[in-house]
Amino acid sequence: MVEDQEALDLAADWADISLGLRKDLGQQLHAQWIRPIQLGSFCKDTGTLDLYLPTEFSANWVTDRFADRLSLAWKIARPDVKHVRVSVHPGRRGMPDLRLGKEGSSRRPANDGSVLGSEAGSIALGGDLGTLGQTSIGLDPTLTFTTFVTGAANVLASNAAQRMAATETPQFAPLYLKAATGQGKTHLLHAIGHSYLASHPRARIFYCSAERFMVEFVQALRQNQTIEFKARLRGFDLLLVDDIQFIIGKASAQEELLYTIDALLAEGKRLVFAADRAPQSLDGVEQRLLSRLSMGLVADIQPADIELRRMILEHRLQRFSSPTEVPSDVVEFLARTINRNVRELVGGLNKLIAYAQLTGQAVSLQLAEEQLTDILSANRRRITIDEIQRTVCQFYRVDRTEMSSKRRARAVVRPRQVAMYLAKVLTPRSYPEIGRKFGGRDHSTVIHAVRLIEDLRTRDADMDGDVRSLLRQLES
Repeated sequence: MVEDQEALDLAADWADISLGLRKDLGQQLHAQWIRPIQLGSFCKDTGTLDLYLPTEFSANWVTDRFADRLSLAWKIARPDVKHVRVSVHPGRRGMPDLRLGKEGSSRRPANDGSVLGSEAGSIALGGDLGTLGQTSIGLDPTLTFTTFVTGAANVLASNAAQRMAATETPQFAPLYLKAATGQGKTHLLHAIGHSYLASHPRARIFYCSAERFMVEFVQALRQNQTIEFKARLRGFDLLLVDDIQFIIGKASAQEELLYTIDALLAEGKRLVFAADRAPQSLDGVEQRLLSRLSMGLVADIQPADIELRRMILEHRLQRFSSPTEVPSDVVEFLARTINRNVRELVGGLNKLIAYAQLTGQAVSLQLAEEQLTDILSANRRRITIDEIQRTVCQFYRVDRTEMSSKRRARAVVRPRQVAMYLAKVLTPRSYPEIGRKFGGRDHSTVIHAVRLIEDLRTRDADMDGDVRSLLRQLES
């Protein structure tokens, strides 16, 4: 129990430190470099705390730029921390490196997955092509099509990704996945790589971020090895480039990417890009590159609706090795409340279950509200009764004044009752407060409306569909 408590204390301190760094560095830098950090062990004798990152590249980057800030933050939070050591998690394997120089002369970023074959280590782009299919090539082994939950919000992107990984030649190229942070575009990139490698065991696949592409390109320029860079990069059968928005404004890198796209497409190779915005919204990108990125299929991943969020939570619960009972009302609460992105939703569930297992407490609504305060407060958007009334009136095409009128025609009463029901579900207002917003009606009228709509939803598929549609509009 002492070790468990120590782990909880460290996790709590790290949550506070991470939140402070997010405010200091901004959401983008924090999400890319700080959020992936995992807590390691703390040696009380030496005062050394280990922090782990998934790749050697990210560990070096964080050490170079944020080591002093991390060390200071930990010393303030815990005076017994004397040293903070940032490294790759023990056992992590190397991911393919664009080796442009001599053997061992370039960095070897470690990879986040496990080795699929008997050979491990980094892969030279110009090396033996047969070995390329025997490694994880930087792909996370957990991010597959099997673990990707599909719903209305992402079905187009999911189907397009599976078609891109299929044996048959895809009808569209390149594929461009567009989604906000944490909605699943990176998951699909990894899934494409895994699936394509399964059907093409000797395929040459490379996955990288746009930033990684630029770093390696600049390195090639400095070493006068751009010809080797181009030749090796264009030797791949499948190129997966994440966060393409970070290539903005780099003219030389844009030009090289443009030529690479043309060369690979001319040879029937497959390309997939991912970004947080549409190609047309990429400022500072050369028009020729914009046209290449847009020429295939641009597949949007919309924010997950509440049905998809429920499915994701249920799917995640089935994957826990140590089953923990999570009541349905907690699943519903998380699905309804954590609505900004899927990553936060899964992270909230993971944190809740980890806390319950480490402390021996049962998962409950109260525990969720106590332990997920930061996540919940960041996701809560205040929906007003006025907004609900306006949305319901537009949906049912009734005049806004009917929400407060005394008319009892069915075409008016039912929308009014739906609005009362939604006001109770989506706002913290009491029955009397809701009644006052609907023409000064008594609280018993509101109670009747809420119970009626709840009952109708169980018996009338059309009514349930209307309410679900309104909930999606109001929560989006």
